[in-house]
Amino acid sequence: MAKRITKAASDRGIRFLSLYVFSTENWKRTEQEVSYLMVLLKSHLLKEWDFYRENRIRVVHSGDAGGLPAEIQADLRQVQDDTSGFDGLTVNLAINYGGQDEILRSFHRWLETPDRPNLDASTFQRYLDQPSLPPVDLVIRTAGEVRLSNFLLWESAYAEFYFSPKTWPEWTEDDFLQALNEYQNRQRNFGGLHE
Repeated sequence: MAKRITKAASDRGIRFLSLYVFSTENWKRTEQEVSYLMVLLKSHLLKEWDFYRENRIRVVHSGDAGGLPAEIQADLRQVQDDTSGFDGLTVNLAINYGGQDEILRSFHRWLETPDRPNLDASTFQRYLDQPSLPPVDLVIRTAGEVRLSNFLLWESAYAEFYFSPKTWPEWTEDDFLQALNEYQNRQRNFGGLHE
């Protein structure tokens, strides 16, 4: 599923795609479910190397990597290193990620900076998990959910939202294109007046 949507995004020249893979809140699930998700993650990170290479996809990570099992940390480092030179779509994998957690970790990074600069929005941006990524333009929520769920809170300040009743595994390329089409027909003013 994620691979299908990633390929559709890449084919359409989209430059950045963030996928919420595992949240900081997901640790509250049963031990069996968390173990299954970790095995799934471990089995897919490096297995998709040919897909990344063929499509020139660069993989980056947002989240607290230190809270993940050591083998997944190693795989995350490897896939980021292996794809760092690719110039196509950048896929940001949010793993052990929570928006509030990222904001707190970013603030601590700033606090630990020697001769730290005065803190304003543009300065704070530099301490986020992926400071080089642009702000989020579109957040897609599936399964009839109509909440942000602690996802990229800082980065989504002016994002547009698209809600779908379909669950994520049911999503097709056509669903993705419909979301993009609706987004392209919206007028965005970032807090200013409509023209």
